[in-house]
Amino acid sequence: MNKRYISITLMFIVISAFIYAFFHLLLRMEHMTSNEASQMQNTSKFIIFYVSPNGSDSWSGKLPEPNKDRTDGPFATITRARDAIRELKRKEGLKSPIIVMIRGGIYHLKEPLIFTPEDSGTNECPIIYQAYPGEHPIISGGVLLKEFNVEDLNGKKVWVTEIPEVKEGKWYFRQLFVNGERRSRPRLPKHGFYHIASVPNYPMMLLKLRLQEGSNSFSYNPGDIKNWRNLQDVEIVILHFWIEERIPIKSVNEEHNSVTLTSKTLFVLRDGWHNKYPRYYVENVFEALSEPGEWYLDRNSGKLYYIPMPNERLGNVTIVAPRLKWYLIKFLGEPSKSRYVEHIVLKGLTFQYTDWDYILSHQAASLVPGAIYLKGAKSCTIEFCTISHVGGYGIEVSSGCSDIRIVGNEIHDIGAGGIKVGTHEIPRNPLEATHHIVITDNHIHHGGRIFHSAVGICIGHGRCNLIAHNHIHDLYYTGISIGWTWGYGESYTRYNVVEFNHIHDIGQGLLSDLGGIYTLGIQPGTVIRYNLIYNIEAYDYGGWGIYLDEGSSYILVENNIVYNTMSGSFHQHYGRENVIRNNIFAFGKKGLIVLSKGEEGHIAFVFERNILVSNGSPLFVGGYAEKFTLRNIISNYNLFWDISGKELIFFEESTGRKYTLSQWRDLNYDTFSIIADPKFRNIMSYDFTLLEDSPAFRICFKPFSLSDVGPRRK
Repeated sequence: MNKRYISITLMFIVISAFIYAFFHLLLRMEHMTSNEASQMQNTSKFIIFYVSPNGSDSWSGKLPEPNKDRTDGPFATITRARDAIRELKRKEGLKSPIIVMIRGGIYHLKEPLIFTPEDSGTNECPIIYQAYPGEHPIISGGVLLKEFNVEDLNGKKVWVTEIPEVKEGKWYFRQLFVNGERRSRPRLPKHGFYHIASVPNYPMMLLKLRLQEGSNSFSYNPGDIKNWRNLQDVEIVILHFWIEERIPIKSVNEEHNSVTLTSKTLFVLRDGWHNKYPRYYVENVFEALSEPGEWYLDRNSGKLYYIPMPNERLGNVTIVAPRLKWYLIKFLGEPSKSRYVEHIVLKGLTFQYTDWDYILSHQAASLVPGAIYLKGAKSCTIEFCTISHVGGYGIEVSSGCSDIRIVGNEIHDIGAGGIKVGTHEIPRNPLEATHHIVITDNHIHHGGRIFHSAVGICIGHGRCNLIAHNHIHDLYYTGISIGWTWGYGESYTRYNVVEFNHIHDIGQGLLSDLGGIYTLGIQPGTVIRYNLIYNIEAYDYGGWGIYLDEGSSYILVENNIVYNTMSGSFHQHYGRENVIRNNIFAFGKKGLIVLSKGEEGHIAFVFERNILVSNGSPLFVGGYAEKFTLRNIISNYNLFWDISGKELIFFEESTGRKYTLSQWRDLNYDTFSIIADPKFRNIMSYDFTLLEDSPAFRICFKPFSLSDVGPRRK
């Protein structure tokens, strides 16, 4: 009787537990978050392939890891997964979305991974290449170098390895990374720069030379250049105007202190607009190998020399050299034939290690390619990826691209800039035009490491693009550049929105004529708003916050905060009918608002409801061809304040004439503007929040918040 009672009791407990678990599951499903429910529902609709470093391209790719008998499992390469999708589409068509789950580890590419129109997904069935949840896959164009020995070189301990492919002429690299950090080739001088002594056939008055009267030779000061070892691998890097020119040496004549380069420079060998010669440095000099972190690759012997950092020991470092040049991934459509690469997503992946080669240095390093390259691509996405240690730009969106999303990526330690969009020529065929590119929430920093004149985000001829919530810093030229037509000529660029970007530490005193945000040409519908820009410094001139350069027209600039600029918070070279309103401009060293060139027949810009705060600098400055008496700016209803107590309003650089407020008003400017402390919460800490009793409200200034400037949380 007791045994039967016990059995019934146990059965009751089991049934109760089952019922509890069942109803708990129902309750769990009822309260499941919409995201979890969506994932559960959507996963069942996906076709999933897996890729893993311990996989095999002979397997099915349907398992996330090898089975017990190692007869099936994930693919070993992303290329094989791409090809498997091609096979599936040929046999069955594309009936479901496809995810390629890429497991953690390093995938070494022997050649760039290429997507063509046959690799496309559709709007309903995209093809997604993404990181396996919680793991960190790296797509690498580099090679791990090993078998180093310790040798003595000029009294220093040097790590040396011999690379047969280099000695055989099959491989040569110009970048090296140790424990994920960029290492430098030996340069001279170790700090600062040399200066060109003279240039053959140049007149004494260098200013008579046109901008593009370059030269392939110059004279140097005694001892600066010598007939070094492997002279053909030594480079001269000339810094002038807004570009660097990196050119190999052809020959050296030590008797006459002259050097001949392998090609002619693009720009005249002059230090900007001064009557003197420019700065330069020499890179990749074996005899200069002397400091920790420096390395040298001897092309003839195949030997790599590296001087370790104090904390580095053989066996506890990874040393990587790039094998692939420029590219890791290519989307190659044929836009002129209406054949596009469509609906492919790259998500959560890391791309590293490409090399660079010599290329003509135009403005913004515009000819330098991107590690991820798109041409003829539509409705593709690059999101939450990392791109680093590459020789050129991070991403290039070339001709014939539209509806591309570049969102939430980090792009850093780059030879050139972050993201390059559009073409250098006006697209005559509509199929070749690039438009509707979304670039948001990216972190772009520490760029221009090889091509110093590169830009954080550069839009050439492109329209209807959104550039928003990006964080851009630590570059040597410009943060964001829009447009590619100099002057009032034909331009395809228009309707671009640049907003909520956080831009700082741009220029860093290396090049000239640059800006936090820079524009060129006629571009109606372009809007620059809600951006935070500061710490803009040029080498000689042109360290501006917002810079509307040649022909910039019909642009709205509003609700921006710009401070701590070398040359001015806002600068317009020349242009038509721009509107500058409701901005806060503070602490420009040479001035705050600059118009370089007055023109007859049209309004240059309307300047209203802005707050200008100076510390002894003039509020308005005229440039090299100013004629403010042309009355071609409209300035009114602004608030002026100089914390130093000065009254200087306008300074005319060419004549040296200075205007007080009353004289400025006699020219019919700022009749209803006021001079008053704007009453920021803490201006010395750059807190520009207006207090409730701010006089700025008297000019109808509308407060705005930049609290969510820069990338938003993922």
